[in-house]
Amino acid sequence: MVKKVGMLLLAAFLAFRSYELVNSLVVSGNKNLSAVLSLLVSFLLVLFVTGIFAFPGFVFPTSRILPAAYYRIRYPERLSRISRWLGVDYFRRLLLVAFWGREKQRKKYFDGTKNGISNLDYQTRQSEFGHLAPFFLLLFISFRLLMEGYTGVFIGIVVLNILANGYPILLQRVHRIRIQALYKRMG
Repeated sequence: MVKKVGMLLLAAFLAFRSYELVNSLVVSGNKNLSAVLSLLVSFLLVLFVTGIFAFPGFVFPTSRILPAAYYRIRYPERLSRISRWLGVDYFRRLLLVAFWGREKQRKKYFDGTKNGISNLDYQTRQSEFGHLAPFFLLLFISFRLLMEGYTGVFIGIVVLNILANGYPILLQRVHRIRIQALYKRMG
């Protein structure tokens, strides 16, 4: 219970900080931010907004907010082609080297058993939702800031959002192609 409350408080804190950062930009009207400051603001917004959805996803089944039909991959060939074209496999390899290289870490998501497939399916849904919601919220925020004249921050948010949320969404969907194939083979 303490962990759940802690994660919700952390998400609320990040939501407040995100609002405060965007509001301070809009109210100040200082559109002449340096490239470094624009990148810093963009980075913080992407980090904060992604955390708003990620932390509750560690303790609650947030993926259930979307219907199960959303998570079904209808055109796997098309998705595979798009992900190859965008280099999602290179992104996957980078994550394996940087974060998921240790076998112990990977076993949390898939232990090699039939029951492990269900856990992997659940984890991909949780991860996808934890990146999908901030992806769209950050798009909204970035366009709002663009309308206020913060072109550098807009570009920074869009680029970082694609890397921090767009690629993980695609990666989870690619994983689900394999998961769906395994479910079909299992009957």
